[in-house]
Amino acid sequence: MNKKKWIIAATLVGLLGTTAAAQATGVIGKVSGLLRSDVKITVDGQATGMEPVYINGQAYVPIREEAAALGYEVSYNAGSKTIELNKVQEAEEIEYAHIAGIVSSVAKTDNGSYRLEVLGRGDANWIILYADEETVIKDSEGNAVEVASIRAGTQINADYGPIVAMSYPGQSHAASITVVASRLVSEEAIQSVEKTDDGWQVSFGTTENGTKSVSLLLNAGKETFVMNEEGQPVEWTDLKEGTKVRAYYGPAVTKSIPPQSPLFYLVVLSDNGSDTAEDGSGSTAQPLE
Repeated sequence: MNKKKWIIAATLVGLLGTTAAAQATGVIGKVSGLLRSDVKITVDGQATGMEPVYINGQAYVPIREEAAALGYEVSYNAGSKTIELNKVQEAEEIEYAHIAGIVSSVAKTDNGSYRLEVLGRGDANWIILYADEETVIKDSEGNAVEVASIRAGTQINADYGPIVAMSYPGQSHAASITVVASRLVSEEAIQSVEKTDDGWQVSFGTTENGTKSVSLLLNAGKETFVMNEEGQPVEWTDLKEGTKVRAYYGPAVTKSIPPQSPLFYLVVLSDNGSDTAEDGSGSTAQPLE
């Protein structure tokens, strides 16, 4: 067994002033010990790099390293010449609510944050989220995204809370936002809606003298969500010719005539076609162009 002679002078180097001055007052004494590199120290079953020093048959370890391993911080009080160990307070885990949906409107507030109206699914199907410099915003690949780049039609996954204002819709701070895709947006009346083998097909266009001219075909499947402006689900069978809707689709569109694209969100508009919501937060929002 390889043993090294080890001299311990004080408990923490430099904490008690110069060694010579301390020895003169009889504060520090010297003891001899053996550094045991063959003895391993583990904490909660995890190996550490600490090596004990044996003095008179008892094992001693570096106080700072040992304390850190056990969740304590070490500090030295020069006034009382006391080494203090304080338990490190673990950060409380925050439980956030989640929503996956589409941004229907974006506005910048007077305090510089961004007000996002989101329709979708999750803990809430219609909510106002406020994004600021504390909001972590990334794309699906983990790259940072500027909040100013989020527009109406941006599909997102968001964590928010833990506090949600008891307004309608609810309002909360966005802790994190993942940008999934940027969808195209079209707001007009349905020309026709038909059941297909794969789902539904919605057409838009004009009708003159009884002749229909289709300008866009949107194909809906299992990934398509149909809702009203408050995020409440709407049945496909309730959609008729002339129903005013806002469609979120693409961004890929075929070059065929008429062009076609996958439909992801279809929002049935109110009679006046307005999609505004009461803010209720006390901050003035300015629409973004």
